[in-house]
Amino acid sequence: MDLNLTAHANSTTLLSKMLSHSYPCCQTASVSRPPRLAFKITTAMSSETKQRNPRILCLHGFRTSGLILRSLITSKWPDTVLRNLDLDFLDGPFPATGKSDIERFYDPPYYEWYQASKGFREYRNFEECLDYVEDYMIKHGPFDGLLGFSQGAFLSATLPGMQEQGKALTKVPKVKFLVLISGGKIPGLRFGQPEAAVGAFSSPVRCPSLHFIGERDFLKTEGEVLVESFVEPVVIRHTSGHTIPKLEAEAEETVLSFFQRIRKMLSDEPSSVRSLM
Repeated sequence: MDLNLTAHANSTTLLSKMLSHSYPCCQTASVSRPPRLAFKITTAMSSETKQRNPRILCLHGFRTSGLILRSLITSKWPDTVLRNLDLDFLDGPFPATGKSDIERFYDPPYYEWYQASKGFREYRNFEECLDYVEDYMIKHGPFDGLLGFSQGAFLSATLPGMQEQGKALTKVPKVKFLVLISGGKIPGLRFGQPEAAVGAFSSPVRCPSLHFIGERDFLKTEGEVLVESFVEPVVIRHTSGHTIPKLEAEAEETVLSFFQRIRKMLSDEPSSVRSLM
């Protein structure tokens, strides 16, 4: 089964649907409870290079879950990629406030990272979401990078800039790289919302980044715009839609090369930095 939300609709229709009712508002909720169980894929040190495998916190899409994202990635990406990564799949802090687009394929529960009003002019629970992610990183990290799909990619893309400005993740090590699948800039930024994320892209993002953009993804344009905000981004373009793509031979080599560069970067860190890990 391929979780492709654009297989039977054009991008204009789906984007219109997303703008009109995919992100409803809700009342501010408490996130003082412990973080939800994360689903992990833990590997040993790379047997090929003896370098430390990168630890990655993975953030799922809107009204899905960490378990669903794990299922998609492990079914789509080959062992040649997965065996050299340490992946941690976290559930969002808020139960889904409406219908999920994947109910036909995956059982609940489903979660959201935050909510926004029709037209993205008002956001709810964004700051609570930031606190929730940081709390998990403090308790279960440190993490080297972030992987995000859809809403998780929107969130992940903003975090290096927010961290640089002291607006998020101030108690954890610097985010060293990003993997962004079917992402974009948070739509409300053009209206100055959410306030905490304003300025996240005010200067080029120098965090190493790997972007996946689908030819039939209704967020294709948003993904292309996002790429322009990063310094020397690595981009994989595929023929599918809003989904975790299978890695064909060329894409697999690109992914392997990207993570090899990340492992070298991590191994080259000063011992004073590694001691914080």
